[in-house]
Amino acid sequence: MRNWTQRNQQISLLCVIAVLQLAIGVRANAQSATAETVAQQLDRLSEAIKLTEEQVAASQKQLVDLRRELEALKEQIAGQQDSTVRPGNSDSATPDQSSQNKLPAQTLEDLSERQAVQQAEIATHEQSKIESESKYPVKISGLILFSTFSNSSTVDTSVTPSIALPGHGSTGASLRQTILGIDARGPHLFGALSSADLRVDFNGTTASGTYNNTAGLARLRTAHAALNWHTTQIFFALDRPIISPNEPSSLTAVALPALAWSGNLWSWNPQFGIQHDVKFTPTYQLRLQTALIDVADPPQNYVSTTTQSQSAPSASESSRWPGTQARIALLGIDTRHPEEFGIGGYFSPHQTPYGRSFDAWAATLDYRLPLPAHWQWSGYAYRGLALGGLGGGAFKDYVYALDPDLQTTYVQPLDDIGGWTQMKQRISERFEWNIAYGIDNVFAGELRPYAGPTPGLYQNLARNRTFYSNVIYGPSAYLLLSLEYRHLQSSPVNAPTSPAYIFGLAAAYKF
Repeated sequence: MRNWTQRNQQISLLCVIAVLQLAIGVRANAQSATAETVAQQLDRLSEAIKLTEEQVAASQKQLVDLRRELEALKEQIAGQQDSTVRPGNSDSATPDQSSQNKLPAQTLEDLSERQAVQQAEIATHEQSKIESESKYPVKISGLILFSTFSNSSTVDTSVTPSIALPGHGSTGASLRQTILGIDARGPHLFGALSSADLRVDFNGTTASGTYNNTAGLARLRTAHAALNWHTTQIFFALDRPIISPNEPSSLTAVALPALAWSGNLWSWNPQFGIQHDVKFTPTYQLRLQTALIDVADPPQNYVSTTTQSQSAPSASESSRWPGTQARIALLGIDTRHPEEFGIGGYFSPHQTPYGRSFDAWAATLDYRLPLPAHWQWSGYAYRGLALGGLGGGAFKDYVYALDPDLQTTYVQPLDDIGGWTQMKQRISERFEWNIAYGIDNVFAGELRPYAGPTPGLYQNLARNRTFYSNVIYGPSAYLLLSLEYRHLQSSPVNAPTSPAYIFGLAAAYKF
């Protein structure tokens, strides 16, 4: 307030000076009218007025600055007052007259002290965030998944069944399908945004007939590292093959994806590739993908003529040539056109421990099409040879037989055909219904001469079929519930088909 009073006094003084100067000038003109002309008088008056205007303008600028400082102080005091009012408390929501009179009287020192306290609290909060050694953003996500199951007959794995066998059923529950994920963003390299992620679950096991055998429960599922430009991506990945992009929807089959070994080429293998998008029309684009792939052996335990450790190279690695895959797809650019249609191919030389070489290959087709009434139709189909390493071939790339008389081993790569299809209806944002069917079928004529005397778990399996239907409901953005019915049919070449009826419940919390 003192500053305002001083500024008013300055303005008044300037005005008085201007008036006096004007009066003096008039008087001087009256006394010495003969000494100077009227033009000279006008010049002197103009200079005096100009000087006065400059002084008044400077004072007005100071007043504007003071007004801004006052408004800023009012906003700061109002913000501090709002932070002291807690929602739902009627006493603090309607402060009394003494509180209203007290807040405007707070000094700037009080405000500075409170601001320092708030900054200290923010610093403490920042320290609780995840921090990587590289100082780039890191995010942890996951899915805590509790699943129950009831199997009508014997299956290969009770929690994540894929094959039906004759025998007694089982009922139980598990948390081993829980997933933990880490996502990271890195620096810009060569004009591209770098990123990486990985996913692990707790379904690792040392039992034969499974991928990724480990000594504990933790198991690496997928991992990615990529450089992303506007339309191009270069990536390293441990994931499903690029020729099999679609995944069936299920909450009870996560550790082993839905329709695994029944038409879904799902297996996670190391890959290095490139992807490029080309705008085809205003609403559609072409996606071109190609990658090298190191294909693992299927879970079938092949007996070698020599002693091998668990780290022995796979048949693909023994060929000393990496597998290759490529895909071209037409897909919509925005959510108004979510359809996608693609064709792909796979080729990988294989070298068996028995001296026989062959080339694994596949031709694939995938699709995802929207339908009326919130329906979506998606699926996948393939035809190929030795697809056990990709998750097909009835768990086998080839079969073999020993001839003791000739001291030789006969090897037969298995032709394979299969696929899956799914209908999805998204009734609302929180509720969806899925129905799907998948089949994997190796040629029985190639398998039968090599069949063993007993049905066996994998060796004699020729056809595997799965039908399922489920509902998935999300009461909130973080909670998911699901009920699923699944029917397995597994057919060996030397025994009747074995069915299994599976009922599952799942509850998951996303974070």
